[in-house]
Amino acid sequence: MSLKVFCVALAATTALVSASANATMPESFADLVEQVSPAVVTVVGGRKAPAMERPETPFQVPPGDDGQPHRGTALGSGFIVAADGYVVTNNHVIDDADGIRVITQGGTEYPATLVGHDLTTDLALLKIESDDPLPTVAWGDSDQLRVGDWVVAVGNPFGLGGTVTAGILSARGRDLGNGPLDDFLQIDAPINQGNSGGPTFDGSGKVVGVNTAIYSPSSGSVGIGFAIPSELAEAVIADLRDDGAIERGWIGVQIQEVTPDLAAGLGLDSPKGALVSGIAPGGPAAAAGFAKGDVVLRFGDQDVATMRDLPRVVTGTAIDAKIPVVVWRGGKEMTLQVTVALRDEAALMAASERGMDAEPVAAEAPALGLALSPITEAVRQRFGIPVGIEGAVIVDVDADGPSADKGLRPGDVIVQIAADKVASLADVTTYVDAAAAERMQAVLLLINRGGDERFVAVTIGKA
Repeated sequence: MSLKVFCVALAATTALVSASANATMPESFADLVEQVSPAVVTVVGGRKAPAMERPETPFQVPPGDDGQPHRGTALGSGFIVAADGYVVTNNHVIDDADGIRVITQGGTEYPATLVGHDLTTDLALLKIESDDPLPTVAWGDSDQLRVGDWVVAVGNPFGLGGTVTAGILSARGRDLGNGPLDDFLQIDAPINQGNSGGPTFDGSGKVVGVNTAIYSPSSGSVGIGFAIPSELAEAVIADLRDDGAIERGWIGVQIQEVTPDLAAGLGLDSPKGALVSGIAPGGPAAAAGFAKGDVVLRFGDQDVATMRDLPRVVTGTAIDAKIPVVVWRGGKEMTLQVTVALRDEAALMAASERGMDAEPVAAEAPALGLALSPITEAVRQRFGIPVGIEGAVIVDVDADGPSADKGLRPGDVIVQIAADKVASLADVTTYVDAAAAERMQAVLLLINRGGDERFVAVTIGKA
């Protein structure tokens, strides 16, 4: 079974505590756990499920025989950052909730209102009202954490009650493919469902991360968990607290990594920058004269060393700012002037969905259980197909067909069939039809997925 990334929101509180920057294991974490636990809370999001929909968690009640909608719950963690009741959690814990509650470790329950949320970073800010000042935790500096630092998880995985686990900071800068700002801390202190939204602390009890996901074949801990670093989370939460919304810059380009081979082909002395593979029509980059194949080397006063650097610097740039951008084009550097626009998450998602709906299926290979399309620019942007990859793209897979059994999925590109390069859809359908007529057992496909290629032998089924 292949590993998958799971969000970890089912049951109550979890805190991760970096016990010490020292190499030696401390005798006890008890003082730190006692210090931070009062500010770590359970976040409960109430949801109304459709009639006859079976809930996905053991904490939800199935619908009655009358078929009427029932109420379900999604449970996660959070932490209080202000004595007047501001609570941080993950957006996926409260997403689509029609009622939110916060429960302290002492069992006091508060109704909560949503101040604001951010889809890109999966963060949300809640507000609860209390007659008395609430216990709080403060933000720390995630940049000061070192790989190998001890961490301790304190929480309520699977609703079992207070649980403490220990581990280390395993890695930094993990990209899970969730968005342009992915920069997760990786930890091996066991965390499970119910940890989402809980804080990660350093040795002084300061928050250095927000638990968000685990990497697992079964949604249970295998020692690979991920937390949003405080360097990012603190700024997002401050922005949400200010006016309930996030404003991010956008220039309208699709980019990809510059590999050593691409660098050589582009005439660069080393792999660096962000290669422009697509440009949004009517967007800032289009107006500034960007072209596909440009490599962004510098944005304003910041170097773009890797592909991941560009979206981070752009999203943090003031809206309407005019920025000089150094690009590599035709074997030399040139400077373009781009005006940063507001990134409208809802509009971008709607545009993406319209593009998906509008893209027709151009051919089918029923013997393989596939629907195929040529690689148009819309298709390339929809599936993130790197520039230079040509062939027939898979847009749908029959769940009961032979290709599904081999793990093929929409977005995979068939670049070769047997020993023949695929230049058109007919290359695939004609070969498959002929193979079926000759009663061949399988066809050999060379599949490109995100720039990586592998051969797959797909059994020929009945058309």
